Amino acid sequence: MPPVNAPYRPEGLTARPLHARIDAGAVSHNLARLRAALPAGSGGPRLWATVKADAYGHGLARILPALRAADGLAVLHLNEARACRAIGWNGPILVYGGLYSPADALLLDSPGLHLVITHAAQLEWLAQAPLAARPAIWLRYAGDIHHTGFSADDYRPAFEAAAALARRGLVGEIGHLNHYARADEADGVGAADAAFRQVIADLPGPVSTSNSAALLRHGELAAGTQWVRPGLALYGASPFADRSAAQLDLRPAMSLHSQIVGIQRVQAGAGVGYSGAFLAPSATTVGIVTCGYADGYPRHAPTGTPVVVDGVRTRLLGRVSMDMMAVDLGPVPHACIGAAVTLWGACGLAVEEVAASAGTIAAELLTGLSARVPVQLACRDAGP
Repeated sequence: MPPVNAPYRPEGLTARPLHARIDAGAVSHNLARLRAALPAGSGGPRLWATVKADAYGHGLARILPALRAADGLAVLHLNEARACRAIGWNGPILVYGGLYSPADALLLDSPGLHLVITHAAQLEWLAQAPLAARPAIWLRYAGDIHHTGFSADDYRPAFEAAAALARRGLVGEIGHLNHYARADEADGVGAADAAFRQVIADLPGPVSTSNSAALLRHGELAAGTQWVRPGLALYGASPFADRSAAQLDLRPAMSLHSQIVGIQRVQAGAGVGYSGAFLAPSATTVGIVTCGYADGYPRHAPTGTPVVVDGVRTRLLGRVSMDMMAVDLGPVPHACIGAAVTLWGACGLAVEEVAASAGTIAAELLTGLSARVPVQLACRDAGP
């Protein structure tokens, strides 16, 4: 394993010290960790590595070398699938969104595509389109999340319609897919999985279940499924409120770094930031960090959100502005202009901890960084 202080290679130069670091080697480690959680043996499930939203904000092209051991990739829409093909992925690709319109069928020009089908019109579009390549299809059960998919009453008619397309040679294998609304909870999947299994009983075809939370907390489900679909855990964030990434042996693939660019001595009773959202209870030394909501840091993060300055844990003060934020330098009396600041993903500060303090989830922070935040790449082997 390379040293923690392995050098980093910048993608581009910038005058501003704010930057994200992306470690593809961490993704490779996390993929191996998730695969180790699967049932052993040749009959065990295969793994879709979910790379939608530009690999959860990490950059698909940066992360793809670390996913060589995945059995397939999962994306949201067909343009993302085409992007995977363009940068060299030749394996199976699952498209969660399936088709959004009849015109999308014209994008089915590559073998190895798997479409998630969520309503009957999508099957009609496939029946009417001149398909350049025959996709596999996965019928989605609406389950207990009720976002998209077929109800229990509509599922078997949908399967019969899909089977008719298969007999005409328009589609390939037909599978069954479910997503659990409460997989992060200890009792969150039992009833939901039983209902799904009842709906698909006696229907042929592979089964796909289990996001990161289901795989890590309810691994027994994987024994009855042919494909699992982890996402968040691949990038080193815990899907649970009660278990950290470190406890799960996951390594963060993204960290966010900046510097102290100003220091203010604030008297007791003075306000800090817009609207005086923080009033100093006593004389306080405040550090100004160049990072704000225009960079993707959550504006609603409250006073007390953890920050690390020069290796010392401290806290955010007041309201995050567009380009900067204020932090408490009381615990870091030696801090000066240029002192290193970690906003998440390193120095023991997990992205899910920052997200919880801000009242959101890690995925929102990882996918929310703006294009103006430059990226540095860890110079590490991305292979297993």
